[in-house]
Amino acid sequence: MNASVAANEPATRLPGIGAEAGDDPAWSAAARAAMAQTDARLARRYDQNDSMDRILALRARAVDHLLKDAWLRCFASGAPLALFAVGGYGRGELFPQSDVDVLVLADSHAQQEHHAALARFFAMLWDAGLPISHAVRSAQQCTDATAGEQTVLTALIEARPLVAEAQDEAMLIDAVAAARVWPPRDFFVAKREELRIRHARFGDTSENLEPNIKDGPGGLRDLHTLGWMALRTFGVRDLEPLVGMGHLGPDEAAALARERRALGRLRYGLHLVAGRPEERLLFDYQKTLATRLGFADDAENLGVEKMMQGFYRSAAIVRRISDRLLQRFEEQFDGEALPEPLDEDFALRRGYLSASSAAWPQADISQVFALFAMWASQPQVRGLHSRTARALAESLPRLPAYAAATPAQRSGFMALLRGPRAVETLTRMARLGVLGQWIPAFARVSGRMQFDLFHVYTVDQHTLMVLRNIAAFASGRADERFSIAHEVWPRLRKPELLLLAGLFHDIAKGRGGDHSELGAVDAREFCAAHGLSESDTELVAWLVEQHLRMSVTAQKQDIADPDVILAFATLVRDRERLDYLYLLTCADIAGTSPKLWNAWKDRLLADLYFAARRVLREGLEHPFAIDERLQEGRDSVRALLNLQGHDDASADALFALMPEESFLRFRPEQLAWQAAAIQGVGSGETRVRVRHIADDADAMEVFVHSPDRDGLFAAILATLDRLGLGIHQARVLVGPHGTVFDTFEVLPTDSYACREPAEIESTLAGALAGALDKVRASRRALPRQLRHFRFSPRIEFGATPDGRHTVLGLVAPDRPGLLSDVAHVLRAQGLRVHDARIATFGERAEDILQITDERDLPLTEEAQQSLRSALRAILENTP
Repeated sequence: MNASVAANEPATRLPGIGAEAGDDPAWSAAARAAMAQTDARLARRYDQNDSMDRILALRARAVDHLLKDAWLRCFASGAPLALFAVGGYGRGELFPQSDVDVLVLADSHAQQEHHAALARFFAMLWDAGLPISHAVRSAQQCTDATAGEQTVLTALIEARPLVAEAQDEAMLIDAVAAARVWPPRDFFVAKREELRIRHARFGDTSENLEPNIKDGPGGLRDLHTLGWMALRTFGVRDLEPLVGMGHLGPDEAAALARERRALGRLRYGLHLVAGRPEERLLFDYQKTLATRLGFADDAENLGVEKMMQGFYRSAAIVRRISDRLLQRFEEQFDGEALPEPLDEDFALRRGYLSASSAAWPQADISQVFALFAMWASQPQVRGLHSRTARALAESLPRLPAYAAATPAQRSGFMALLRGPRAVETLTRMARLGVLGQWIPAFARVSGRMQFDLFHVYTVDQHTLMVLRNIAAFASGRADERFSIAHEVWPRLRKPELLLLAGLFHDIAKGRGGDHSELGAVDAREFCAAHGLSESDTELVAWLVEQHLRMSVTAQKQDIADPDVILAFATLVRDRERLDYLYLLTCADIAGTSPKLWNAWKDRLLADLYFAARRVLREGLEHPFAIDERLQEGRDSVRALLNLQGHDDASADALFALMPEESFLRFRPEQLAWQAAAIQGVGSGETRVRVRHIADDADAMEVFVHSPDRDGLFAAILATLDRLGLGIHQARVLVGPHGTVFDTFEVLPTDSYACREPAEIESTLAGALAGALDKVRASRRALPRQLRHFRFSPRIEFGATPDGRHTVLGLVAPDRPGLLSDVAHVLRAQGLRVHDARIATFGERAEDILQITDERDLPLTEEAQQSLRSALRAILENTP
């Protein structure tokens, strides 16, 4: 081997680096300064929107020069070692914070002889600030290392000589040749499985709030994987030559190149704004990067949302084309079996659905709908054949939107909606771009994210999640997450109407204005165009317009209040609308975030559903009879207590200890549980009981019966906060003899905060046994994500319908201990809490509390202003 620089790439020196630099520290300092100048110059070119390929190549070349210069300082000419760039650096791409991967090729004797020189070489580079990742191997060691791990091979097959002779390069190529290690088919299978596992690590979706640009599905690593497969299989160093081989269409190659540059620009900019090797588009950097890339806010969308929509669309295109190319690689190795005809238009090829005609689909959307109908009827199909998928992609721009389609074509779409596996079909159509072509409004929300912590999916992915939840209702099987959905579903007159409502409920997001109202207009036009009756059209439009109403009523209002139920039932008007709205609401909440749906919300919506159904059954013109409701409540609880061994006298004795209002506000089984909890309680004694809600492993109900004392509510909240439990609902009722009945619905704030009921009971009882003014919430740091979603708190006052209580409405940035801090302010102001509705929507806490002064009177204007000032002081003093 020879230490001379490869003839085709002379060793030029970076500015400020030369023989005059003197000893190693001086050289490293000069090299560091030179690279800083180079990076600053490239950053300017980046901001001027220069070619990403050019910028990446220039940075790699600058590092090439630095490494060659350091090499010449450490090794005499003729030394039997060679230096190669490998990995991404070997491809000639180098991002600002990426590792610089190198291989020194030398036999064992040379490695030992030049050990000190190698150590000096790498030390100089480290001191220069280069993140060097190196390996020193002989040719045989390269063979052995790649044989045991294909990821080593992926780095070496892209090796680029920096200081090497032709025979050195030939030796390395031979050491990792397919004849020695990893034949092309084995390599393909291994890389495909690696890709599958990597995608699974990200939930098999690129639509994460903080996506990984490099390793996430549809990211740069997917493109690299295709390149490695092409190199190992065909010996080509990029994907473009596959066009001439017939494995990739010119349009596909152009799309992959375009998205590679788009993703590369995001990654380069992310490294610049993060200043470290960060591959995730964290909230910490999204706004800064969007501004740097020139994305500006407008009346309808934030600049950061536009940038993220671009990323999600790029990732979707990469995934779509990569699926086709992987299939073609598979056919290259396994061959293409003879078609198995399904009918005269479609066949199976190696399990993939294929159009029989080479001219398919001839810009005829009816043929496209026929394809999806056949796909739905053949559950054994592995997917769409790559040639058919490409033909579909090429025909998309020529396919009509529904407004320009014929009645027969519109009927074809409705047949899919009414046919088997309709939701699966809609999902496939969305993924392949057909749904957005048929419904242009859906294309506009494709990849659209909302810059908050509440919506964890893009609008189109959320819509598909809602439709999947609806499909689960249709399965006919009881689902423990949705306690009554399987009972309501069979009553739907036309299930496809619910699918249409789910499809359109968020379709107007990002247009400005009320998306529910705008979406209802879209839905009405779509249904009318597709021949739905006037009543069916109005039902779908009404569901879209009112799709948030049941959720808001359940979570923000007191559904034990007869007036609230009557108002909701009046809005709904009939049982059919209630059934549809209930199922849509469940599917919508559960499809917003995996963490959002829980047993408490399930029970809350079920309670509202049954309460509204009763009003509709009895007639809106018949007001609630409070005395009748109280008696019904007592009778139901008495029956449960009888089953537990209590006679009527014992039950009446327990009822005498309980607030009369509780028989209106709680379920019978809750009241029976509370009655059992207070049995035998002594005067002045505090009793705490905790239980899981239904079958939910996390949601719990906490019941506290205690003599009423100032600061009790605040002490309970502080203790629950210290236990890592978030409060979703609190109800405070005053019982006989100066007692209180406090009930809380709680959930762990984090997985580590899961507690057993017995632990909560003992901790809470112990805290309440001491001085209440000493019980404080723990001070926990604000989570990283919440720091990026700050806004001014909103504090509003109102009154309950009966005028007995003041209603405090609070909207503020969420943070640990927020509710506990609010409770301490209320205590300091001498105020009492009678009811609390606690809701958290991502980064937003939206709490509604019913309060009075210490005489149980509503707050005066002066008291409201005093409370507003005190709350604003603590809310705006967020750590």
